[in-house]
Amino acid sequence: MSESSPAPTTRRARVRAPELIGKGGWINTGGKHLKLADFRGRTLILDFWTFCCVNCLHVLDELRELEEEHRDTVVIIGVHSPKFVHEAEHQAVVDAVERYGVEHPVLDDPELATWKQYAVRAWPTLVVIDPEGYVVAQHAGEGHAHALGKLVAELEAEHAAKGTLRRGDGPYVAPEPQPTTLRFPGKALLLPSGGFLVSDTTRHQLVELAADGESVVRRIGSGARGFADGGPEEAAFNEPQGLALLDDGAVVVADTVNHALRRFDPATGLTTTLAGTGRQWMQGEAASGPAREVNLSSPWDVAWWRGRVWIAMAGVHQLWAYDPADATVSVTAGTTNEGLVDGPGAEAWFAQPSGLAATPERLWVADSETSALRWVDPDGHVRTAVGTGLFDFGHRDGAAGQALLQHPLGVTALPDGSVAVSDTYNHALRRYDPASGEVTTLATDLREPSDAVLVGEDIVVVESARHRLTRLRLPQEAVRVEAVAHRTRRAATEVAPGALRLDVIFQAPAGQKLDTRYGPSTRLLVSATPPELLLAGEGAGTDLSRPLELNPAVPEGVLHVSAMAASCDDDPANEYPACHVHQQDWGVPVRLSDAGADRLPLVLAGLDA
Repeated sequence: MSESSPAPTTRRARVRAPELIGKGGWINTGGKHLKLADFRGRTLILDFWTFCCVNCLHVLDELRELEEEHRDTVVIIGVHSPKFVHEAEHQAVVDAVERYGVEHPVLDDPELATWKQYAVRAWPTLVVIDPEGYVVAQHAGEGHAHALGKLVAELEAEHAAKGTLRRGDGPYVAPEPQPTTLRFPGKALLLPSGGFLVSDTTRHQLVELAADGESVVRRIGSGARGFADGGPEEAAFNEPQGLALLDDGAVVVADTVNHALRRFDPATGLTTTLAGTGRQWMQGEAASGPAREVNLSSPWDVAWWRGRVWIAMAGVHQLWAYDPADATVSVTAGTTNEGLVDGPGAEAWFAQPSGLAATPERLWVADSETSALRWVDPDGHVRTAVGTGLFDFGHRDGAAGQALLQHPLGVTALPDGSVAVSDTYNHALRRYDPASGEVTTLATDLREPSDAVLVGEDIVVVESARHRLTRLRLPQEAVRVEAVAHRTRRAATEVAPGALRLDVIFQAPAGQKLDTRYGPSTRLLVSATPPELLLAGEGAGTDLSRPLELNPAVPEGVLHVSAMAASCDDDPANEYPACHVHQQDWGVPVRLSDAGADRLPLVLAGLDA
């Protein structure tokens, strides 16, 4: 449709968008301070995200195609809204923007000022503002790229017809490239040669280093985002992370944003694909079967344990395994619900498992979003050594039951049976000793350590935000650190004790309808921390509305809500309509008050929500 062609105008609620404010300032603008008025005439998409959140990273990837296709009419603005204390540091946000290849302006909002102005309740949330400055849609969670594409095209046609569309270049200014050998490396592996293989995540390569941990032997991968097998120059990766050595000398690579496992053969230099299709796994899809036919979701680390390659499947809060004997994958632990629940593998909950380390009797897991160290025993039972849940974190040594970590990404088995934890957001290397049940600090003043490997009496740490490997003599004594404890800093919602109506609002995007061909197309799961907060309403169901009963004796807590809805294109002429899954997890801090609300609305997708 040409710009002069008449276009139907969709009736939408007219709510003026609040101004964009953030104490941290702007990133990717060349130092320019932006205001809403600067975007008049363009469709503006606000992406409320935080860099610890794997669902937020999924949305960044979902938006790339939309950003490119509508670059002259659409501006995407990231609003960084931190969960962890470390994420409120401006330099950490600057690093994350480069680390994940964010190619649009980002507002650093460490005090959640804009988050509150837009009444956001969850990471990630997308808000669409039309060219005249009015909010027209809000979507929580991931899986909304298709709906956004339709809405953007509709707004483009509507405002072109009205004469209120302005085309042109956006405000994005790329940062200057830095000449470092590595750029935000993720994981490292000690090779039989005595050198190291490192996942150079931001440059989409593997880098082989000599035994000094600095000299480059060779690079594997084209250096551009892609998904291709072949030799060192032809192969392509997309933000690779975990590495594991197989008995035959080959290396398994967790190719995170390609949602795949790759196999790199150091002897031939060839990279091939072991598992995954390149597409992200969604609820309702097969979670086992031939490895090349099953979708994966952000595999973050891998480890060889008990005859299989175990996978930290961060994107769906599970552990999976690849069996080389029959080239299949399957789920080994986790329900896809996000949280910290121990028990048999089929009942356990994880929250972005991101680091693995194998010993004969335990598979250790760095469970990043719960700031926890956990393990799986040979019977498949999941247990927690350190950590309490999604919202408590800090830097505190001592007995494991009261010790605190902050978003650890790596774990390394030590010769004495203890483990070293790459305590990423505390910039520290910690140690947990199962024999004594004690947590200590081995080293501080690291910069976002994300992995470590043992080399004789030394430990080599991946200092991701310093873009290097750092060799330390494994300390005999702990470092004394002043204890700090934190909780996620979000304003609590005041709700009335007793009856509370939970409503998850979902409106199928234009041109779609709920997919009810095989039964209910929605799912709602509710729980609470502490569990005593909920007297009634806990559990799973298919209705997106549910009556809850809150315990008057529990003054405050967190309601954990997980919702999913599936919609399909509504075109009778299309025998095989495309279907789309919309899903989101909320952790809603609540405070009980007689003057509080008796209804809690949460927006999964809808207009002017």
